[in-house]
Amino acid sequence: MTEQRKARHRAQRGSRLSAGVVVVRPDGDEWLFLLLRAFRYWDFPKGMLEPGETPMQAALREVKEETTLTGLKFFLGEQFFETGPYSHGKTARYYLALSDVGVVSLPVNPELGRAEHNEYRWIPAREARALLSPRVLGVLDWAETLLRPEDFV
Repeated sequence: MTEQRKARHRAQRGSRLSAGVVVVRPDGDEWLFLLLRAFRYWDFPKGMLEPGETPMQAALREVKEETTLTGLKFFLGEQFFETGPYSHGKTARYYLALSDVGVVSLPVNPELGRAEHNEYRWIPAREARALLSPRVLGVLDWAETLLRPEDFV
């Protein structure tokens, strides 16, 4: 079953969907991945869809809210990867995008009164593997299979 068919199947079952972006940037001859830490947990920028939002709109909003990054280049279009259900049936959908900017801010979330994340890092995949949970490692694996040297823009 394709990822898109799996996504439609989950939507029909009424699962909760969050959306995010695997943000990358080139550094020499390797890709750096943007990871965010909330307490002891590392992940890519993501969050729940708001009413009326498409997953892509939610993913873009979440990246901007959590990191202040804008102007991402989705060089593979809207191709995505979804995790299996976790945390009470939630599913996370991730897109892949390039950032020309390496400076990230972790702004205060007005609803929380603090930043949603404690730290960010731009790191190569080999370092990310030591930080990510098995669920998120699958997302990293997916992104790595799609990144090629000719994608360095």
